Amino acid sequence: MSRPNQRQRTRQDLLRAASNLVARGAVPTIDQVAEEAMVSRATAYRYFPGIEALLAEAELDLAAPDPAGLFAGQDEADPARRLGRVDDAFSKVISDHEPLIRLMLAQSVRRGGEPAAADVPLRQNRRTPAIEEALRPIGGELPPAALDRLVKAAAMLIGTEAHIAATDVLGLDAGEARSVRHWALAALVSAARQDPR
Repeated sequence: MSRPNQRQRTRQDLLRAASNLVARGAVPTIDQVAEEAMVSRATAYRYFPGIEALLAEAELDLAAPDPAGLFAGQDEADPARRLGRVDDAFSKVISDHEPLIRLMLAQSVRRGGEPAAADVPLRQNRRTPAIEEALRPIGGELPPAALDRLVKAAAMLIGTEAHIAATDVLGLDAGEARSVRHWALAALVSAARQDPR
């Protein structure tokens, strides 16, 4: 397993440990979360600046849509519509948890400038697995490099950053922001199919 994957897994283990402790009724400390995740206290602090940041993101982690669950019982094969479903699910999480989302974003921006943060993931990548699941019906239609590029392009349109750009920068209401994102996602799928290099 590559080091970036291992680091992402360590970060996920810390989030899962925090969630497990909270589910058992605890108000955990960073030491307790580290012990539950079977990592050192120093490792936990490398990934999170403190217990507040860890618990906030653990709550968001629990709220994130399950990729398989998004399409359970669905026979929709249109990749643009499936990407729209992913966008809608993430938009709901963002709307329901906007103060926590903004806190997490501010912390990752702040920590991104710290030299010590260069070798650890600042955020958990929750959107890519859902996007990959959305694009599964056209997995055999596109070469792997083209599919990978489409996944990455869609990830730029789904999630926190797109929400912030739509509301704070463009001043769009939720309906117009959704319409623009869905149009852009459909355009990406169309472009990938027309030029699958």
